[in-house]
Amino acid sequence: MARPEVSLYGSVDPAPAALETDLESLRLSLIDEDTRMFERMRSLFRLRDIGGASAAMMICEAFASSSALLRHEAAYVLGQMQRPEAVDVLMAILDDEDEHVMVRHEAAEALGAIGELSCIKLLKKHLQHTSPEIAESCEVALDLFDHVGRQSS
Repeated sequence: MARPEVSLYGSVDPAPAALETDLESLRLSLIDEDTRMFERMRSLFRLRDIGGASAAMMICEAFASSSALLRHEAAYVLGQMQRPEAVDVLMAILDDEDEHVMVRHEAAEALGAIGELSCIKLLKKHLQHTSPEIAESCEVALDLFDHVGRQSS
């Protein structure tokens, strides 16, 4: 049996990136609630691999999905992409008490990976969150800021 391929980001994704390269077709597949999750994931990973601000903002549209799994994966790939355009959306996800805890955890880690200073205050706010997944993810994100800051000094 063949093993799943390793992505451009060094991760083994739950679905291989779609072969489609048309951004709008990928966006429509990603946000279509009637499309099978495997195909939506394939579109998500192709958008990530295409990269750029437009692809990142299309991925942000997945946060309207009813699937916490897809929203979690969207936050994960935005962290991989490290696109500053996604910071405001990820901050809103982290700060949304009605959002699933695992989506919020992934948003915090994505913010740490992106490394925009504008999100430090929000990450610190959630260090004492009652959910350990959120508090610990914010701690990890802030530690990454410190680690990267020391590396560049």
